[in-house]
Amino acid sequence: MKNNEPSFAPTPEVIKVSAGSRSTAVAGAIAGIVREQGRVDVQAIGAGAVNQAMKAAAIARGYLLLDGINVIVIPSFSDVLIDGAERTAVRFSIEPR
Repeated sequence: MKNNEPSFAPTPEVIKVSAGSRSTAVAGAIAGIVREQGRVDVQAIGAGAVNQAMKAAAIARGYLLLDGINVIVIPSFSDVLIDGAERTAVRFSIEPR
């Protein structure tokens, strides 16, 4: 990178979770991305998907604690466009404390 070029932080990976997602599989993906990239965002739309995402975050936290990585989960809302319709998703940012 040249001195006059701005530096941008890479966009975090986004894992999209559905109500049918296996929480342990999502947890493994969360832990792997946090180990590689330092943080990850998890996105869910609907009560069942949010439930699976939150369970996955809790399981991933346990996996990462075994590696000495203490993470926190920061929830927020995000507007997304799906098939031309705007929907509200719950987004969990998972990052080291």
